[in-house]
Amino acid sequence: MDITKKNKIVYVVIAVILIAMFVIYFSKSTNKLYGNDKESIQKVIKSIDGYKDESVEILEIKDINDARVVGFLSNNNPACIQFTKNQKGNYEWRNIEKHAGQSFSTFLIHISDDESRNSKFMIVTNQENNIAKMELEVNKQVIVQEFSVNQKLVTWIDLPKDDTLEFNYKYYDKVGNLLSDN
Repeated sequence: MDITKKNKIVYVVIAVILIAMFVIYFSKSTNKLYGNDKESIQKVIKSIDGYKDESVEILEIKDINDARVVGFLSNNNPACIQFTKNQKGNYEWRNIEKHAGQSFSTFLIHISDDESRNSKFMIVTNQENNIAKMELEVNKQVIVQEFSVNQKLVTWIDLPKDDTLEFNYKYYDKVGNLLSDN
C-alpha cells in the first residue's frame, strides 16, 4: 500500500471520529431535560437517582424571579424540586429533596436576585396530614397558618427578610389540641 492511500485512510478515520464526537456531544446537549412545563418537570424528577421508580404527583409549580419551585409527592412523600432559569430561558434543576414517611413537611426556600434575598417556607402535605394549624415563630414574630387536614396541598409562608432566621414551631390538630412543638 502506498503512502498516499495510507494518508487518505488515516484522514478518513480521523474525520469519522471527529464527526462521531461532534454528533454525540450535540445529541447529549439537545437531549438535556428542562423543567419548562409540568410534563418535563415529571421527566426531570424521574431522571434523578432515587426518584426513577417512584410515582410523582405534582401539586404546585411556582415561579419566583428566575427560579421555579415545585411541590410534589414522591410515592406519597412530600418533596420539592427547584429550578433556575438559564440564559436561553430553560429551567435547569439545581436541588431536590423529599421527606420520607411524613405527611406534613416544611421546605425552606431561598430565592436570591440582585435586589433582595427572599426566604419562604413551602409546606407540602399529603392526604394523611392531621395538622390543622401551625404557629411559626420567626425571630420572635409569630405567624399563624391554618391547613386543611387530609388534603394534598402546597402552602406558602413569606418569611422576614433577615440575614439570620430562628424558628420555633407549634402544631395543632383540627380541634385545637397541641400535637408537638420545639
